[in-house]
Amino acid sequence: MEPRDLSDHSVYRAGRGIEEVARELGLDPGELVKLSSNENVLGPSPKAAAAIREHADSVHLYPKSSHTDLIERLADDWNLASEQVWLANGGDGVLDCLSRALIRPGERVLVPRPGFAYYAMSARYHHGEVATYRLSKADDFEQTADRVLDAYDGERIVAVTSPHNPTGSVMPLDEVARLADETGEDTLILVDEAYGEFADIESAVDLVRERDDVAVLRTFSKAYGLAGMRLGYGLVPEDWADAYARIHTPFDTGELTCRAGLAALDDDEHIEQTVEMVEDAREYLYENLDARTWESQGNFVLAEVGDGEAVTDAAQREGIIVRDCTSFGLPECIRITCGTPEQMERAVEVLNGVIDA
Repeated sequence: MEPRDLSDHSVYRAGRGIEEVARELGLDPGELVKLSSNENVLGPSPKAAAAIREHADSVHLYPKSSHTDLIERLADDWNLASEQVWLANGGDGVLDCLSRALIRPGERVLVPRPGFAYYAMSARYHHGEVATYRLSKADDFEQTADRVLDAYDGERIVAVTSPHNPTGSVMPLDEVARLADETGEDTLILVDEAYGEFADIESAVDLVRERDDVAVLRTFSKAYGLAGMRLGYGLVPEDWADAYARIHTPFDTGELTCRAGLAALDDDEHIEQTVEMVEDAREYLYENLDARTWESQGNFVLAEVGDGEAVTDAAQREGIIVRDCTSFGLPECIRITCGTPEQMERAVEVLNGVIDA
């Protein structure tokens, strides 16, 4: 007895955690600053944390009412029907739902390179195939409809990441609309807005209200500080929204997760503080890091440092954990999560020292 052939499947390599690095290097975890996973360094929404504590004694119940309440709240916030909101276990869970709903065996998805590895992984898990389009460093990773259309060949799903990870570039709404106009009627344009709260652009949800071929992915992991709760959601066209009931894993978003999400949506102060911190941190990195950077609309900045792996390893030994971008196909770059002023000052001091080494 053996599993099916998984030779075409890659392993997702997440950013390294504080405890892991501390054990490896023999350091005190309290001395490390983790800026490798685009988490919210301010922590979770305080209202969400309070809701988790308040509802901790209800985890013996399936999340029926809280799941429904969160869907209805999101539908109201985005001016959509409740059937158009697909809750899932993180953003990757949304990708799995869309793959199950749309991809027939052998059909292809078109994904950005560099880009989030799970787009391709989810497609392959569901017996799909994968093609890529390039975002070029020479063009400052600019995202245009033409760049995607040059690689398009009738794929079932086309993934657009806006803001893009790891570069921070965005695809303007008019370019998303043109991409949808110029792809086939059986192609879904999926706009991943996991970092949307940090971006100064219109959400593609405007197109979801008007069309049957655009969907949006959002998450509570970044701006809301709920990465550990695993809560994401898709906003999908009304014409086929009822597919969720047929493909969704029962109760994959837990009671405390749904309660935390509901509370976080009411925590405007936490979001405002987070966005302000990120904007200040991006500017500090642009102005003070001794490396080429790209303007970002996410909660991170991409920097060209020569040897990303060597710089990452050297910075870790000095207590700063950043992301080596080799797995993204950018071995000369690192990605730095935006943090507090104190964290940014320390990170820049350490990185400038090891970049020159």
